[in-house]
Amino acid sequence: MTSMTIKAAAFLCAVAATASAGIAGEITVKDAFALSSGKMTKAGAAFVTLENQTGSDDRLIDVASDAAVRVELHTHKRTSDNVMKMIHVKEGFALPKDGMLHMKRGGNHIMFMGLTEPWEDGDTLSVTLVFEKAGEVEIDIPVDLKKAAEKHSH
Repeated sequence: MTSMTIKAAAFLCAVAATASAGIAGEITVKDAFALSSGKMTKAGAAFVTLENQTGSDDRLIDVASDAAVRVELHTHKRTSDNVMKMIHVKEGFALPKDGMLHMKRGGNHIMFMGLTEPWEDGDTLSVTLVFEKAGEVEIDIPVDLKKAAEKHSH
């Protein structure tokens, strides 16, 4: 190989490596919404679908927001006396490679306790999702109080 051919091959390898890194993917957020149970409530919840396109397994390990005094990852669990109880999931939620994590009502969700101000329909909450590998991901979650009414209409 000539010196020019080697340089061209090295350049093409560098371009291919850069392109692969850019294509490696990301964590995307879909169908995000938040709600509280009314203006007088001091609690709220957010629900999102996370899609992992990073190429490796990850874990949502924490969440933060100025919208409440305390923000935690929660789920619901049935107790031995057949009552559903909401619990803090300290270890977070697995987000498999090329998989999804659906955070929904009655299941995994983001819990806001001690709201800093009442949520109005159409407000936007700034939330930081913290992943084990992907690090911090800033997202905006719209408040959709109409979704709270949907629960009671079924």
